[in-house]
Amino acid sequence: MRGGNRLPLSFTDFLDFFRFVKGRTNRAHILSSRKISRPTLSVRFAALLIHPLSAKDVWNILPPKTLSGTPWVYGADGKWLGRLDVFFIHRNVTTKENLFWSFMSSETYEAISKDVQILTRLLGKNLPSGAVSDWKGAIISAVSSHFGAIPHQRCLAHVLRQAKRLLPRNSPFWETQKLRKIVQDLFLVETVHDPSVWRMSCVRWEKQYGYMLKEKTVVPMGITKTWWYTHGNVRRAWRLLTHDQDPLFVFLTNPLVPKTNNALEGVNNNLKQKLGNHRGMNVVRQAAFLSWYMAFTRVKTEKDLNKLWAYWKRAFIKK
Repeated sequence: MRGGNRLPLSFTDFLDFFRFVKGRTNRAHILSSRKISRPTLSVRFAALLIHPLSAKDVWNILPPKTLSGTPWVYGADGKWLGRLDVFFIHRNVTTKENLFWSFMSSETYEAISKDVQILTRLLGKNLPSGAVSDWKGAIISAVSSHFGAIPHQRCLAHVLRQAKRLLPRNSPFWETQKLRKIVQDLFLVETVHDPSVWRMSCVRWEKQYGYMLKEKTVVPMGITKTWWYTHGNVRRAWRLLTHDQDPLFVFLTNPLVPKTNNALEGVNNNLKQKLGNHRGMNVVRQAAFLSWYMAFTRVKTEKDLNKLWAYWKRAFIKK
């Protein structure tokens, strides 16, 4: 028994909490319809936020459709809660199903690998046929370590977003604007022959404007000199586009693998909106709220909700 003192909760309270978390109602409407006080409602909701169901619990209660054996693609991304903590999501981007989630102090290999190791055991033989991510080193290593040498696409939306920040639209340098155009052309790649054309545009840019990558600014500092690359952001954007290009085009030879991680970007934006609607929670409460939101994405019928309630009640309400 994980519960302590008896918690005065009923399925009606749980149903209210479900509607509250999913954004189908607000506290004012619940207070009006249930005719209970705000402190009472806060105590009941707090009990659920103190004891959220884990991703593994939800998996056992409501197994994902991913277990059907149909080929699928794995996606992973984190939602930062403040400057240090991350709510990390593992998703089947093919069926748009949230598989696993956790609250970690940072996106380290150790933390992500621990998640993926548990996920691998839960999946059994139903491992993904491919992956897509923002290409953080920890995610790349975790996917390779636990899923093997599966096709892994670097999210083009992330590349485009990062490069645009480094190459502003209104830059006074024509060279920068030309490189920004090359970045945008990356999204026009649609056939297996297009990457060679795109790469050639990179080669032409380097021949014409490569001097920008080498320009240095030197400032005398007493008897020594300090220098830096004059166009540091251009250099960063160039490396973003030219270092290890093959992962940019995995989707061309693996039709199941998408070119972007937008399926997870949409989830993160939704989570951001949910937290924005319920400001004032500390980081731990935010993580608990998001854990419940993830759990409720598996609920398709009231019967599913009853299963979650029955499990939570057995675990946390002392008889």
